[in-house]
Amino acid sequence: MAVVETVRGPVDLGNLGQTLMHEHVYVLSTEHVQNYGNDWWDEEAMVARAIDKLNAVYAKGIRTIVDPTVWGLGRDIPRMQRIAAQTELNIIVATGLYVYEELPQQYAYRGPGLLIDIPEPMVTDFSRDITEGIAGTGVKAAFLKFALETPEPSPGIERIARAIARTHVETGAPITVHTSGPHQTGRYAVRLFREEGVDLSKVVIGHAGDSNDLDYLTELADAGVLLGMDRFGLDLFNPTAERIKTIVALASRGYAASMVLAHDANCFIDYFGAAHDAARAAAAPNWHYEHITDDVLPALLAAGVTQEQIDEMMVANPVRYFTPGKDGAS
Repeated sequence: MAVVETVRGPVDLGNLGQTLMHEHVYVLSTEHVQNYGNDWWDEEAMVARAIDKLNAVYAKGIRTIVDPTVWGLGRDIPRMQRIAAQTELNIIVATGLYVYEELPQQYAYRGPGLLIDIPEPMVTDFSRDITEGIAGTGVKAAFLKFALETPEPSPGIERIARAIARTHVETGAPITVHTSGPHQTGRYAVRLFREEGVDLSKVVIGHAGDSNDLDYLTELADAGVLLGMDRFGLDLFNPTAERIKTIVALASRGYAASMVLAHDANCFIDYFGAAHDAARAAAAPNWHYEHITDDVLPALLAAGVTQEQIDEMMVANPVRYFTPGKDGAS
């Protein structure tokens, strides 16, 4: 049986069970927390909060979350190890880089033809996270993540995108891309990945569910990628009722094999500081790990999506995404 790496180590793909394909445990700026978090960040309380929330979603039948928290979103693997040790939920983590426009200075001067003329250091770093483990923890990343938010990616974002693609080609690790539904940046991702020889069946176009443009979504699905219908509860980007209609329409056209589900939720996001809980309750009360299980799946079934199609989206498609390719790489 093929395996996938998790925070606790390799897990048989057959044991992933129902999987939420895009969830964060935390979204943080490490420097923000360290310098200005004294009045709202309590490490022990936040770890306990995460354990409680992950155990609650496990009790609802979810067995795995795929967490694309990379540099730029506050990845902290030792903290994740503490949490994973106290929940039966599988947590799959990523490597990559999350920025919208500017390449971090730590890469700007190092690379082919640059001041420090070396092979692409992002490929070196990302590959090490996949093959050896992250930051000496032994925890291996199982997939790659970056962001395509703006209509015209900057040169820095293109460099990141190509580094991600080349790491995929070298290691076989699948890719998840943060994209913009309004700007339809999934098209750019598909075009660049084709140029770089990426296996498009190993790509999730994240936040595709922010769009209800069926022509755009079916174009992507026909290219071979998976559509990340993954922001349930974030109604400010697309109301839940509209997201459901779009999934129903796609499923009725035979695209259940091209979709995965999630919330893009978290236990704490530092955008709101001390006002976090009040802001979340007011602006996005359904933005939590249990919304799909409690509300979305019953609505999909009532609208004509079959249980077999739900199983395809939540079990079979994640397994296929993480199944090793012909070269044996995951």
